Amino acid sequence: MGGRASRPSLNNSHHSVRGMNDEPKPSELTSRPPGLTFPTEFPIKIMGRRVDNFAQAMVEVVHAHAPDFDASTLEMRTSKDGNYLSVTATINATSREQLDNLYRALTSHPMVKVVL
Repeated sequence: MGGRASRPSLNNSHHSVRGMNDEPKPSELTSRPPGLTFPTEFPIKIMGRRVDNFAQAMVEVVHAHAPDFDASTLEMRTSKDGNYLSVTATINATSREQLDNLYRALTSHPMVKVVL
């Protein structure tokens, strides 16, 4: 009769709302998909300004971390306005450490804008 409807409290113990920083339960960890299994083919997309020698410079960085990379398989795509170039290098990744080192080398390169 004109009274306010009561709302359930969010502090009740039967509510199971997790925040972004809450640790997952052990059962949730086992239900996640597995990580990478090495060795594996792993594509790395590298983007930068379309300048002379960008692709060659990226091949040199990739070769330093993946000596068996075949430069003839490098895929290149120019942006719509022609200002940027993306190159995709698919490497035979042998470890997480190799990938981490390659990403660090690429992201610290002065010609590189983005690495995916």
